Amino acid sequence: MRLSLRIVTVLLAAAGVLAACGGPDPAPTGSAPSASPAADQPLPTAPLTPDPATGHLMLWPFADVAAAQAWQQAHRDGGSQPWHLDAEATALGFAQGYLGFAEIDQVTSTEGGDAEAWIGVGYTSPDSGRQVTVAVLHLVRVGTGEDAPWEVVGSRDEYLTVETPAYGAAATWPMTVGGMITGVDESLHVRVLSPAGPVGEFCCAPAGGEKSPWQVTVPRQAERGGDLTVVVWTGGHVADVERFAITGVRG
Repeated sequence: MRLSLRIVTVLLAAAGVLAACGGPDPAPTGSAPSASPAADQPLPTAPLTPDPATGHLMLWPFADVAAAQAWQQAHRDGGSQPWHLDAEATALGFAQGYLGFAEIDQVTSTEGGDAEAWIGVGYTSPDSGRQVTVAVLHLVRVGTGEDAPWEVVGSRDEYLTVETPAYGAAATWPMTVGGMITGVDESLHVRVLSPAGPVGEFCCAPAGGEKSPWQVTVPRQAERGGDLTVVVWTGGHVADVERFAITGVRG
């Protein structure tokens, strides 16, 4: 499936990046589910949160459970921002709108079911004309019912990984970030983000080899709470961002 880059650019430019209050932006898609619940349908009584047993953090588009619940009620009242019901649109919006990777303009793969999904995002190679998967994002639905919204909670990685800090760990500063990489003549860029804005950044570290370890130290540039996204990426051969991986930590 290919989502329109023109639609992505227009909607993201109009909306901006997710605000600290947890109110998400419109996503980069022009399609919407064909049906939405009636306006007078009550909210589910079950807690609106990813299953605590899985240890998922809420990375994007909702900063917390309350924000997800507020959207669900707004959607039931008036059909607000139906893209939250589309896992592919949410994944692409995360890559383009939250991480700022404008070149990533396509969904390349979809796996999963009604409650959990793994969505590949990427671009078309200018050299081969083939789709390239840059990352596979992990999403879960927050809450219950057919109108439970999707949330990015992590990524499934192979050639580039983030193993330090551990997923769900408390953030410490300066932050040591590391993992494994397979590649040739790579340059690693690391950024730490919160829904309110950037927290820290490091650029850049040379890397390469077969499952070679990498490690950098990221200084804190702003104090922000909540769940934080740690993203590492590499590129420069045929695109600015050719691989990326994420993990989540508690701010």
